[in-house]
Amino acid sequence: MARIDYYLTPVSPWVHMAGDRPARIAAAAGAELRYLPVDPGALFSRTGGLPLAQRHESRRTYRMQELRRWSAHHGLPMVLEPRHFPTNPAPASYALIAAQAAGGGDMAALLGALTRACWEEERDIAEDAVIRDCLEGAGFDPGLADSGMLVGAETYARNLELAVAEGVFGFPFLVVGGERFWGQDRLDMLAAHLEVEA
Repeated sequence: MARIDYYLTPVSPWVHMAGDRPARIAAAAGAELRYLPVDPGALFSRTGGLPLAQRHESRRTYRMQELRRWSAHHGLPMVLEPRHFPTNPAPASYALIAAQAAGGGDMAALLGALTRACWEEERDIAEDAVIRDCLEGAGFDPGLADSGMLVGAETYARNLELAVAEGVFGFPFLVVGGERFWGQDRLDMLAAHLEVEA
């Protein structure tokens, strides 16, 4: 069975646009999808990227155009400058890690709920109540927001090292075998690589 390593951060608008497509592609290919939340600031500093606020104005302007165009393309009612962005992605990332370890729910639904909370509902996904709501809605024990903190923090740090070793530098980033796919606009290429429909 192939394994797809899905490097992500729940505060990324591009992860939000990817939606459940990685999960659907993995299911169609009979592949395992491993969710690997990564600290974006730490990853950028390790791989030559810049936080949004430090990027040149031309890059920030183009990003807003792309967000508008791609959200329209996907039919997503995104708030392009949500009230709680940026926010600390660690608590939501810990919840994703704990949920994946615990099982029993729908990981794609959980990630979708977290990104939707940020990019459509303008909720702060660093807040415990928001995380608990997303966990419960995806079929997980909302108590994972608390019980998964320690293992989540440890795994989060390990995921960063895995990401750097795998050549990851942005989000969403999917790795299968020796092939790397960066961006929600490369998911068709991932599907083609796995010879399934996107």
